[in-house]
Amino acid sequence: MSGDKQDLDHYLTTEGLDRTREKEIGQHIGYRYDVNLLPDYSRLTPFLKKYIELMGWDDLNWLEDVHMGYEEGRAAVFDRNLNGWVTVPENIALPDNQQDRDMLARELLIKFQMSQSNPLVALKTTYAKF
Repeated sequence: MSGDKQDLDHYLTTEGLDRTREKEIGQHIGYRYDVNLLPDYSRLTPFLKKYIELMGWDDLNWLEDVHMGYEEGRAAVFDRNLNGWVTVPENIALPDNQQDRDMLARELLIKFQMSQSNPLVALKTTYAKF
């Protein structure tokens, strides 16, 4: 019984960051605790397959943390670089399951980050020295 109590109190009495990577980034890695957060690689869009191949990755890398959300009632994806939501164009039909919506969110985020519509492109153009 004391072993169970120790396990229950683990996150109350410690930082709860057990893995080296969790300690490095200072937060839990969600999919260690919720298998539903693991991406289903059979649902990769053709764009994502090509992108992963081009980048030389074995997995989605940082894109695993990207999920479809909602901002002011509209489908959106959070862009950490801008610290804000990028809404999905209304003419894009959303898939009926979360895995496919998350794959679409990942694709849209990459495309937005590479587009001329991204505010960081304007900053680069204005402030780049070379």
